[in-house]
Amino acid sequence: MSTYTPMIQQYLAVKEQAKDAFLFFRLGDFYEMFFDDAINASRELEITLTGRDGGTDHKIPMCGVPHHSAENYISRLVEKGYKVAVCEQVEDPAASKGVVRREIVRIITPGTVMETKSLEGKTNNFIVSVVNANGMLGLSACDLSTGELYVTSVPEQLEALIDEINVYQPAEIVGDSDLMDELQGAAVWNRQLMLTAREPMEQDKLQQHFKPGELDGLSEARLLAVSVLTGYLDETQKRSLGHVQTISSYEPNQYMILDHYTRRNLELTETVRDRSKKGSLLWLLDRTQTSMGARMLRRWIDKPLLSKSVIDARLDAVEELYRNLILREDIRSELQPIYDLERLVGRVAFGSANGRDLNALKSSLRRIPGLAALCGQSGSEMLRALVAGVDDCADLADMIDTVIVEEPPVTIREGGLIRAGYDAYLDQLREASTNGKRWLAELERQEREATGIKSLKIGYNKVFGYFLEVSKSNLSMLPEGRYERKQTLANAERFVTPELKEKERLILEAEDKMVDLEYEKFIELRDHLSLHLHRLQRAAVIIAEIDAYQSLAHVSAERRFSRPQINEAYDLQIEDGRHPVVEAMMDGTPFIANGTSLRKGDQWMLLITGPNMAGKSTYMRQVALICIMAQIGCFVPAKSAVIPLIDRIFTRIGAADDLIGGQSTFMVEMKDIQIMTEKASASSLVIIDELGRGTSTGEGMAIAQAVIEYVHHHIGCKALVSTHFHELAHLEDSLPALANARMAVEESGDNVTFLRKLISGAASTSYGIYCAQLAGLPQSIIGRAYELLDGAEHASPPAPIQAAGNPASSIEAVAETAASYEPTAALSASATVVQLSIFDEPAHAATQDQSKRKVSPKAELLAEQLRKLDLFNLTPMQAMQWLNDMKSKLND
Repeated sequence: MSTYTPMIQQYLAVKEQAKDAFLFFRLGDFYEMFFDDAINASRELEITLTGRDGGTDHKIPMCGVPHHSAENYISRLVEKGYKVAVCEQVEDPAASKGVVRREIVRIITPGTVMETKSLEGKTNNFIVSVVNANGMLGLSACDLSTGELYVTSVPEQLEALIDEINVYQPAEIVGDSDLMDELQGAAVWNRQLMLTAREPMEQDKLQQHFKPGELDGLSEARLLAVSVLTGYLDETQKRSLGHVQTISSYEPNQYMILDHYTRRNLELTETVRDRSKKGSLLWLLDRTQTSMGARMLRRWIDKPLLSKSVIDARLDAVEELYRNLILREDIRSELQPIYDLERLVGRVAFGSANGRDLNALKSSLRRIPGLAALCGQSGSEMLRALVAGVDDCADLADMIDTVIVEEPPVTIREGGLIRAGYDAYLDQLREASTNGKRWLAELERQEREATGIKSLKIGYNKVFGYFLEVSKSNLSMLPEGRYERKQTLANAERFVTPELKEKERLILEAEDKMVDLEYEKFIELRDHLSLHLHRLQRAAVIIAEIDAYQSLAHVSAERRFSRPQINEAYDLQIEDGRHPVVEAMMDGTPFIANGTSLRKGDQWMLLITGPNMAGKSTYMRQVALICIMAQIGCFVPAKSAVIPLIDRIFTRIGAADDLIGGQSTFMVEMKDIQIMTEKASASSLVIIDELGRGTSTGEGMAIAQAVIEYVHHHIGCKALVSTHFHELAHLEDSLPALANARMAVEESGDNVTFLRKLISGAASTSYGIYCAQLAGLPQSIIGRAYELLDGAEHASPPAPIQAAGNPASSIEAVAETAASYEPTAALSASATVVQLSIFDEPAHAATQDQSKRKVSPKAELLAEQLRKLDLFNLTPMQAMQWLNDMKSKLND
């Protein structure tokens, strides 16, 4: 190290403090990186890699970025999952002797991003800490940009911890090294995660950070989780965290538990296919006007309530805005101009707020009185209580208005920030600067007249200051002795005079003092505001809550939802329920509503059979979503609904495997079922789609029946189970709480129509081949499939198609035979999937070519009439009449 230059030695010493981060080392107007950092950054940021003489025989790898655009480069690295340590000059280069002293002023990580450009306005950016303390797992979550800090604890079960972590969808996790290893292998995260082992903060320092009493009452696990997280934030940010002062401690059982798979399957905040917001429940319900309100609404969806009184209070507020269109629109108008107060407060506390941020804060605070008046006059007790005695922070808004100009510059070190009249000395300096510039303009006019040089002008640059510039063609017109040559250009000469030097000193002194004084006054204002962060944060929470209420009311009125009745009993009753998101995506096409009745004294399990694409999954999802919507305090898509308090929803919908974990689709399904059997209570809702698939028919059917019986006998919770195993319909006879249901299908001629309607009874077929035909499979495949199915239905295994030669010739033989196949009257390739023959046939008929079969005209007539018969909508009396008519026709 001794062979390196002093500057490189300083770099290496600082780098030792941030070994796991890119070190942005400030050199003049650039942040430079050296050695491996330079090589890796040039690759990740696609910037030029150069070299620098560092005192060794070989040049040191180096790359850099301009300091004014560093934020963009830092954001790109953080988005890729890296840390960035920012090292600044902490002393004046002009006053230093030797190498300027430099220190790391902040370490930016995925979970500690504060820059607005790097953050999604309507989404929190949480960092989570996890610890293990005597059999309890503590969890603390913080959004540094807003100051929110939550803490809870769960029993020592990794699944429970993961469920709670997934509520926050963190960008970064810190904590016990052993827990980090376990979480690293969990493989259930839906975003890139940085996991870092960290020790807790010193107890004395922790007590100093929070206001007195804030840590009182926290359990050992929760206190330790807060300590680890606060210590990590203090270590990386190296500045005041005054906005992270209030701890929200809660019990997990205050909210409905939704595991990772349930959140994904129900598409609560993002879709399964492309992880976009559009198409999710959040997309439907989010009609908020502010970023704060959008984040609060998202938290409500992530954590549905389990308190009837709190849910009813939310519903009361939503109903008031639902029924009062004028009030709702007035509130939306007041909310619309409000900026993101929570993140503005964070920037004030962090010391990064500029003049424009403070003006945005001021204009937002000015909206509070109008918003409070509207809510205070409403008929909702919840809304009135929310704004009762609200602090509109008018004094802070007035102070900002007094100090900051209407249109301040982006930076705070170039002047132009402070209003005239706020500071007398600043006004004097401005007057001196203004008068000096007037004197310069007058001097330029006088010199032009005295010399006769009309092109003479007074200019300025940072190197030479003010000067008189004369073109070389006019130099002979200057009087001798009065002008002192300062600089020679290609086509001109620059001069100064004693008078110009004196005025320059006065002007520049005034301007320098102005900039310094404006910066000082701005910092005074920002520091004053930082003393009132708790007031500003409370105002932001009230605005966000009002915004969340109006959003739910707006959607409920727009979509014609109904207020649910929340009960603490067992029964779930939904009349004409609809899937909220599917209905919204159908663009005006009517949605077929379906009811649900799961009652303790009657039936609480439905075994749903029926065709693919008939709407089984949609129906089951809609029941779960209606329950979630009701428990967040939203109206629901139904004619009426009585919703019990659901403590947990378990879903197994759609195919999914875990390639990283080495688990097949079937294994993932079984793991989900295992968690359900362990965690579900009588107050839970279980939804399983296509139970038992992924293995052989016999084993799948056996597992499905065993699971259904277990839920029925041992758990007793409300359950919706769909399956293609129609043979399981017999369970209705042996399980008193289970009822069969199916999705209705109408067959008419060559058409099969899925009616999307849930009716009682079991289905007899799944129409799988028909769905394959709708999907566009070649007709040769469809024909062959019908042939194979026909043989299976007649209990005579179809003979394999024999083909000589290579595999290609076998494929050609299959295609040729399937293409020549024509469905008989007993089975139509474009209509009914299974239709057993009702006529006696010779034993050898099955081996004859289809075209050579002898079928009587009367049999053809009966088969044709059977194909056209609408069985699902036929009453017993109509069936008797049809049989009598056909008998008469056949006897004629």
